[in-house]
Parts: sequence; C-alpha cells; structure tokens
Amino acid sequence: METETAELQVEEQPTRVVPDLERALEAIFMIADEPQSLVSLATALGAPVPAVRQTIERLVADYDGESGGVRRGFELREVGGGWRIYVRPEHDSIVRDFVLTQNPTRLSQAALETLAVIAYKQPISRGAIASIRAVNVDSVVRTLLGRGLVTEAYTDSETGAIHYETTDLLLTQLGINSIDELPHISPLLEDGSAGFEIAEVR
Repeated sequence: METETAELQVEEQPTRVVPDLERALEAIFMIADEPQSLVSLATALGAPVPAVRQTIERLVADYDGESGGVRRGFELREVGGGWRIYVRPEHDSIVRDFVLTQNPTRLSQAALETLAVIAYKQPISRGAIASIRAVNVDSVVRTLLGRGLVTEAYTDSETGAIHYETTDLLLTQLGINSIDELPHISPLLEDGSAGFEIAEVR
C-alpha cells in the first residue's frame, strides 16, 4: 500500500520530458552503488513510475539479448527492493580474479568465517560467535561493523549483550534479495544434523 501511494504521489507531480529515458536510466545505473527503487528513479527523472518500469523491462530484455540482440556480460537485476547492474554469474570468476589483483584489500579468512556465523545464526551475540569459532572475535566484529556488512540488531535487556545481524549491503554484495537465499549449511558439514546449532552464550 505504501509503495502504491508513493507511486501515485510521483505520478501526480508535474513531469518533464526526458528525450531518451533508456539512456538516462543507464547513466544512473552506471554510477549507482546500491539498488535504486522505481519511485526514486521516477523522482530523479521527473517521469511517471509506469514509464520507468516499462523502460527498465526493455533494458532487461535488451541486455539479455532478446529479439536477436547481443547478450551483454552484465544484467539489470532487481535486488533488495531496487534495480542495479550486476555482472552475470558466468563471469563472476573472471571479475573476482580481476578485482583481487587490482584491489588486494579484502576480508580476512577470520572475518569471512565470522560473517558466515552471523549470517546463518542472526541475530547473535558476540559471546555466541566466539563460542562457535572458539576464538576472540571482538576485533573481527568491529571490522565487519566498519565495513557496513553487519549492524547491531538489539541489546538484551537482561544481560546487556549486543546481538548482531547482517545488513542490506551484504545482500547487495551477494546479489540476493533475502538472507533466506543463502545455501543451506547442512550439506556442507560432515554431520548434516549439527549445523551451527549450539547453546547461545550470553
């Protein structure tokens, strides 16, 4: 209902003529570092939401190579409630290798393991993370907070323990809409029935 209301408000505003809406949207997507909603795009361009939606559909079809066109190495994908350009999955390894050679600054193994625990067990306290990993995770959690990949979900009123959860930025980086789209952890473990199940330490 809120989305429909927002779209109606945008459509009721005076619109301006955008000579080439497709190219205008492409220009925005090229510099956008996070998914853009239909309403925000329509507001930025002063165009009706339905026109923006239809134009995005045409761009998606164009990039996918429909109607005999060339299938691009990137795609326009809806993620986290908005639209953004992503590398196609089949080119992930090539782009990953390029990024790693160009930008060696990346998460350590310890940070990746801690992030995985938070992603699968969220919301979870720092004590519980440390219990699962059997190491002190204070500095690693601070790193993840600093990178914007996790955030404080709430503080336990009885123990004062802060519980952490992943952010929308992580969803964006992974190219998924929900944390539920993460692969099941059980098949990756020797004992599939165990998973990360462990009594939480407060």
